[in-house]
Amino acid sequence: MTTQTPQPVALPEIQENTLYGKGDTLVLFGELFGRGYVSGLLDAAKAAGMTIVGITVGRRDENNDLRALTDEELAQAEEFLGGKIVNVPLMAGFDLDAPEGGKNPTDMVNEMTIDSWQQHKLDMDHIEACREIGVTRFTTALKDAMAQLDALIPSDGNVLFTHTMAGGIPRAKVFMAIANRIYKGRGARYQPSQSLVDSDLGKLILKNFDEVTANTFGHLIEASSAIRARVEGAGGQVRYVAYGYHGTEVLIDGEYAWQTYTNYTQGYAKMNLENIAKDAWEKGIKATVFNCPEIRTNSSDVFAGIELSLVPLLAAFRKEGGGAWAEEQWVKCQELLNDDVTLESVLQQVNDYQTDPIMQPFTDFVAWPMPNTAEQVEKTVGTSQEIMQLHKNRKVLVSDLLSQHVVAATGELIFGEVSDPSGPTLWLNHDMVARRLIKSNG
Repeated sequence: MTTQTPQPVALPEIQENTLYGKGDTLVLFGELFGRGYVSGLLDAAKAAGMTIVGITVGRRDENNDLRALTDEELAQAEEFLGGKIVNVPLMAGFDLDAPEGGKNPTDMVNEMTIDSWQQHKLDMDHIEACREIGVTRFTTALKDAMAQLDALIPSDGNVLFTHTMAGGIPRAKVFMAIANRIYKGRGARYQPSQSLVDSDLGKLILKNFDEVTANTFGHLIEASSAIRARVEGAGGQVRYVAYGYHGTEVLIDGEYAWQTYTNYTQGYAKMNLENIAKDAWEKGIKATVFNCPEIRTNSSDVFAGIELSLVPLLAAFRKEGGGAWAEEQWVKCQELLNDDVTLESVLQQVNDYQTDPIMQPFTDFVAWPMPNTAEQVEKTVGTSQEIMQLHKNRKVLVSDLLSQHVVAATGELIFGEVSDPSGPTLWLNHDMVARRLIKSNG
């Protein structure tokens, strides 16, 4: 397997789209739900006149069996996407797969308790059997989906495959209680993240993360080889993009510096995702993982403090010469805070957090993803909660407004870069996000 990148590779420059337009197709490999990065890329693709085609992960029936979308669900999903959906269930992962008559991994996790999970042993041979069944199910369905997709993609156009599959947490109540301690626990409720990684539960979850977040990208590249050959044979171009998270650079003490959220347990799978892109690139396939700045999403809210790195983007707006547009964003964000709180004080609080000696060991890129510590969690969660309390409405945060900007900017940056991608792994840092927004809105 390809070795890891020793240092993050920043997007070298802002490119404009010179490849995609009317008659070209964007294939969304991962169902479109609520808040998420890909909506920015979809907006850019639609503005260029591209045809959008999606897939579905399917739904579970009353017996937890995977099924296709109903006619009503399909119509709603296609309206939301703005394009046709191939209605073949492509649910990744194996947490609900099992040999006939056997327990699935979620059943096995549900046998754990909040007190026993660290000592609870899982039958890893059985887990592997479940994994193999899940992979076979997925790849078999993928062949069917690709056959249907093939008929929807013209030979006289270009194609952009966009991978957004991520996750893999078992739908077990006990795990949510464990996750709250791992990612939010302070004081007596603190739980070392390494204790999860070292447990059988952790080994199961890391396997499932790999299958959902990383290996599906490899399956996509392989399963679409016939489409790729057909399109390229007719003179078209095919690109693959995937969304990563591997920390990003933000403004700290006036300089852009790499930082990350700790502990990001999915980081191992995200690195495997990068490796799949590198392996494809070495074979002449233009596949790129874009490591994006953190935003608040429906799935990220379990990670208290993940939103802190968004706040320095406001300073980047000014540093990169945002002028009147930058000042407008400052005013909008200031209005979200309590009347006795200044935006400058919030920025200073986040900068103090980023430069605190407790946080400095976690800026080691090579060691990522590092396990958490009690002091680090106290600092991260504590700072997050303090800043949240400074808002007039805790459901309308500065980080929400900035998340929308990051989604728009990353979409435009990716859409421009894939015209002529410079490498298999690229980091979209706050400087480029700010410059893209200023260029688009100035």
